[in-house]
Amino acid sequence: MSAETAPRTESQTGHMTLVDHITELRTRIVRALIAVALGSLVAWFLYQPIFDLLLGPLRETAPDDNLVNQLSGGALLADGPLTGFQIRIQLTTYAGIMFAMPVILWQIWKFVSPGLYDNEKRYGVTFITVGTALFATGAAIAFWTLPKALEFLQEIGGDGNFVEFYTPQKYLKLIVFMMLAFGIGFEFPLLVTTLNVLGAVTTDTLRRIRRYVIVIVAVFVAVATPSGDPISMLALTIPMCLLYEVSIIIGRVRDRRRRKAEAAAAA
Repeated sequence: MSAETAPRTESQTGHMTLVDHITELRTRIVRALIAVALGSLVAWFLYQPIFDLLLGPLRETAPDDNLVNQLSGGALLADGPLTGFQIRIQLTTYAGIMFAMPVILWQIWKFVSPGLYDNEKRYGVTFITVGTALFATGAAIAFWTLPKALEFLQEIGGDGNFVEFYTPQKYLKLIVFMMLAFGIGFEFPLLVTTLNVLGAVTTDTLRRIRRYVIVIVAVFVAVATPSGDPISMLALTIPMCLLYEVSIIIGRVRDRRRRKAEAAAAA
């Protein structure tokens, strides 16, 4: 019997009581929140570059003859004396979450790792690296598609029917939530692969439920995408479905290696 198919012993699973699990979960959450706070502190000092970066898609799509754009010089118009302070707090918090993503993923890994075999625990660095890369890729794709989404939303209402005037809260909420939604959505294959490694779902099951997963992904994207435009929805749905197929391929490769190891042990 191979190491991956043998029953998990108490030392392998890191046996813990319910109270121990709750305590461990609380510790991981507190550490993740501390990482977010530190990330927000860094973002506070990087506020202006971050703000200018996020304002790029709006400046790219704003018509040159737009009256509001001419009056504001391409900047957002504050609708109250506290707007600037509130936006800085919100933006630095969201940026802190993104900066702290490697630590957040590490805390998730440390929470689930007691249930893994010793040979599976070595994938911690891979989990963090791949998870961070997937989140960053999703956020980058959201940022890349936003100008096209804004153009679609502006054209769908009819040219000349509206003067485009975005308040800071609504515009920045749209772009930040889009980046977070895409980043979290791109973590989907990592979740599927982790469940497969833990034995919670087999590769054959992943193949059988492929159609249902596509429907679930489509529903998730429709709910999670703040703009609701078809460009953004397709930009998230297609990669998530492709990454799901990649998870199945990884599972098949892992199953093949396990069978070879079992055959070699039996021989």
